[in-house]
Amino acid sequence: MRHAVYPGSFDPFTNGHLDIVQRAIKIVDAVTIAVLKNTSKKSMFTPDERVEIIREVVRPYPQVKVEPFEGLMVDFCRTHNIRIVIRGLRAVSDFDYEHAIFLMNRKLLPDLETMFFMAGSENSFISSTIVKEVAHFGGNIADQVPPFVLESMQKKKNTDA
Repeated sequence: MRHAVYPGSFDPFTNGHLDIVQRAIKIVDAVTIAVLKNTSKKSMFTPDERVEIIREVVRPYPQVKVEPFEGLMVDFCRTHNIRIVIRGLRAVSDFDYEHAIFLMNRKLLPDLETMFFMAGSENSFISSTIVKEVAHFGGNIADQVPPFVLESMQKKKNTDA
């Protein structure tokens, strides 16, 4: 069984993220979305909220699990016996950063492989940071996030107001 991990902070989970998951499950048997507690980013949602939101979004895909994680992704992979990492690339500029991570992961876990998925043109401009910023100022992000994510963001904004 080919089991892959798709790690990230996913704050919020966008249509670009969902597109990568939908394409990955055509190639691997199972995907675990590993939701990172990223202390270097200002988060809209807590890690537990992100896990629950993403679980709802991927509910139609029984081969997709969502788990929180903290620490090194290679340790998560060892614990879950995963040897494939899924990563999305929006632009050439993403490659340098992702390549450095790939090299370090291979050093730490030599049999770990990384599969890069290029974002489709309809998703290449979407980033969680930009989506949060546009939403904060009342812009329309309905075509950039799944409906449940949009609803969750609106509830969060109303709660924080």
